[in-house]
Amino acid sequence: MSELSHVHASGEARMVDVSDKESTKRYARASGFIRMKAETLDAILRNSLAKGEVLSVARVAGILAAKRTPELIPLCHPLALDDVQIELTPDRELPGVRCEAVTRATGPTGVEMEAMVAVAVTLVTVYDMAKAVDRDMCITDICLLEKAGGRSGHWERNVRG
Repeated sequence: MSELSHVHASGEARMVDVSDKESTKRYARASGFIRMKAETLDAILRNSLAKGEVLSVARVAGILAAKRTPELIPLCHPLALDDVQIELTPDRELPGVRCEAVTRATGPTGVEMEAMVAVAVTLVTVYDMAKAVDRDMCITDICLLEKAGGRSGHWERNVRG
C-alpha cells in the first residue's frame, strides 16, 4: 500500500504541501442519486412543492458547496474553481433524481472533493425541499467517476456490469 499523503510520519493528520507542484488543468466528475416515491418525483417535476422549484435550488446549492469545500473538508486546499456544472436528471425507473457534477480548475491540486461535495449537497437539498411529502427518500452511490490533470493523469471508474 502506498504512503498516505495526508498523514505525517508521526501519524498526525496534515495538509499536503503543494507549493512545488506544477499548475495544470484539473477536471473531476462525480455522481449520485436520490430515490423517492413516484409521487414525490411527480411533485418535483410539476414544481408543486411548498418550498418551490426543487431542481433549480438544488443545483445552486451544489455549486455553492463546491466553492466552499475547503470549509467542510479540513485538509482540502482552497481552489479558484474555473467551472462547476451540475446536471440533474429525473429517473422514473428509480424513481428519483440522478445528479452529476463536473468541476474544473487550473492549479497544483485536484478538484475531486469539490465534485463529490457538489453532488452530496445537491442531493441533500433535494431531500430538504421534498421531505415534507416523503421522509423515506434515500441518497446513495455518491462516487467519483473520472478525474484528469496533474501528475497522476487521467483516471476513470472501472464499472463492471
